[in-house]
Amino acid sequence: MHSVTPIPAFDDNYIWLIQAEENHGLYVVDPGDAQAVLDYLKQHQIVLDGILITHHHGDHTGGIEQLQAMHDHKLTVYGPDNENIKGINHPISGQTVSVKPEKLDGEAKIFHLPGHTLGHIGYLIDDHLFCGDTLFSAGCGRLFEGTPAQMRHSLQILAQLDDATLVYPAHEYTQANLAFALTVEENNEALVAHTAMVKQLRDQNLPSLPSSIGLEKQINPFLRVDQDAIRQKLSHHFAQHVTDNDTSFTLLRQWKDNF
Repeated sequence: MHSVTPIPAFDDNYIWLIQAEENHGLYVVDPGDAQAVLDYLKQHQIVLDGILITHHHGDHTGGIEQLQAMHDHKLTVYGPDNENIKGINHPISGQTVSVKPEKLDGEAKIFHLPGHTLGHIGYLIDDHLFCGDTLFSAGCGRLFEGTPAQMRHSLQILAQLDDATLVYPAHEYTQANLAFALTVEENNEALVAHTAMVKQLRDQNLPSLPSSIGLEKQINPFLRVDQDAIRQKLSHHFAQHVTDNDTSFTLLRQWKDNF
């Protein structure tokens, strides 16, 4: 089993720190800010063993080089092999289904999740899913490189995981996503209740994350594009009859982009 701790970075990033309980293996996910990680390591007197990268955007990769330099370039760095990310020494190809990070217990299952970027990947360690900018709580990532169909397929892969799977996105976007979700599905009781709970957490400056796959299937409109209430809302908003999941997802993402 592993413990997971958030290290806040920038305005709304989380760098997730994963620690194996038995052998003290320590990895961080998407360290865009090296200093935030170094400060945490120093404060807690712990030593970093490696890095897991989900995609190439700078707020996820910007700290790799400095962290490597501070550790005599001995850090193990996993990441997608097709996104031109400097510092990766354990590239993950499109055929990779799992990796075994040194000093972490067990394997990390790999998910290939094109949409936000074309080479985006996610890691499942025990019941902890590190999904970068693919799945957010009550939302999903913008489509900078992929297509709506690719993103919907990636989200459906994640939706098939056990409902108890914990979801660790890379950003604290939950309240903004919930505001949009309520606009789309205002009568969703689970959504209304979760919005109130998240407000309490954020009012105390506490993370709204992790979420869970089970919760996201109840509140996340991007996992609920087959729901009649959402399709009706989309049909009204875009003045067209929405009858299929692909159109529903495409219009939903378009609406969120301009929300």
